[in-house]
Amino acid sequence: MTLLDFSSDVFIGAFLFYSVAFMLFTIAVMGRKWSGRKPEQHTARWGTIAFVASSVALLGHLLYFITRWIGSGHIPVSNMYEFMTFLSMMVIVAFTVIYAIYRTTVLGVFAIPIALILMAYAAVFPQEVQPLIPPLKSIYLNIHVTLAALGESFFAVGFASGLMYLLRTVNFASRERSDRKQQRLVEFTLFSILVIIAFLGTVFAFRGAGYETIFVRTNVTIDSPGQENSTIEKVSYKMPPIVAPYQGEIESFQPFLGLRQPLFEAPSWMNGVNAGRKFNTVLWSLLSGLVLYIFIRLLVRKPLGRALHPVMDGIDERDLDEITYRAIAIGFPIFTLGALIFAMIWAEVAWGRFWGWDPKEVWALVTWLFYSAYLHLRLARGWQGRKSAWLAVLGFLVVMFTLVGVNLVIAGLHSYAGTD
Repeated sequence: MTLLDFSSDVFIGAFLFYSVAFMLFTIAVMGRKWSGRKPEQHTARWGTIAFVASSVALLGHLLYFITRWIGSGHIPVSNMYEFMTFLSMMVIVAFTVIYAIYRTTVLGVFAIPIALILMAYAAVFPQEVQPLIPPLKSIYLNIHVTLAALGESFFAVGFASGLMYLLRTVNFASRERSDRKQQRLVEFTLFSILVIIAFLGTVFAFRGAGYETIFVRTNVTIDSPGQENSTIEKVSYKMPPIVAPYQGEIESFQPFLGLRQPLFEAPSWMNGVNAGRKFNTVLWSLLSGLVLYIFIRLLVRKPLGRALHPVMDGIDERDLDEITYRAIAIGFPIFTLGALIFAMIWAEVAWGRFWGWDPKEVWALVTWLFYSAYLHLRLARGWQGRKSAWLAVLGFLVVMFTLVGVNLVIAGLHSYAGTD
């Protein structure tokens, strides 16, 4: 067994231990009503056990990181697989810091799943070690990426505690217009999380089944007046094609549940043979997320927000508000150093300019401005409680678009994500 194989096995082990820790945190919170002990005693005991399990998993995760670093010869943050695995580790580091300060057991029920989702999302990408391209061969890679990820991990914990605050304070029994609006927004947030989970499940299900449909398209370019050059573009769909690429022709088609041809073709403005595949992935994510949402709704027989609301019983909402603020206050200067200051220094070294309006640079700035506004509104305008919680939730959505949407959808200098 090579060191990289050992690293991969340790990563899987860490994932399993995180899953066990999540279940233990759930027992600590949900089982307090049915245990023979006082609720506080039950929560404290099982919360400690769960925290020990998450700490053991974090040590395994750190071992994966070190062994992959040694085996690859460079810090493993150079593509989407490596960065997402590192970000998930940093989320647990941030959770560990916040938990050590506040000892809020229920935070583990919401924070650890974020790390699990990021780890599962990382597995979507190619896991082979890739040689570094010239711009990445710099010490500033280590500083820029690690600090940016650590800052974003505290934003993730702020997101978790902000969502918990909303679940704790929104009146799900009220029929007032303002309360109904809050209920719908919380439900939409939970639905968005389920879409991501369903997307991962769908990807792994079709990957395990070995599904593949291939389209080809003739791309004609004009090299000079009167001279055309034709090239054949080919794209492989790993999910059944609801939508075909624009002007794409079927080379091989694998039927699925009676689907023997695409339902429609991507519009002409979706230029590029891969645009249709990405649109198809979005449609599958929404459809599978809707199915999962409906299934859970039928299972619990009530909106998800209302179903989760009792979990927050006994939790001091002021503590959740404080955790949200502290997590973001810790993460913001770290993110500023990593995502802006050292990023600009690295840009000057690699590309000869501090700023170039690359899409990733722009969205990193948008993220920084958003959290700057959060801190300003919190400290100068007194935005606490529900307003603060919603900003924390929305801010992390901006972070995820910066990480995922910009890397995978928008082309730019940072588009070395390692996708296939």
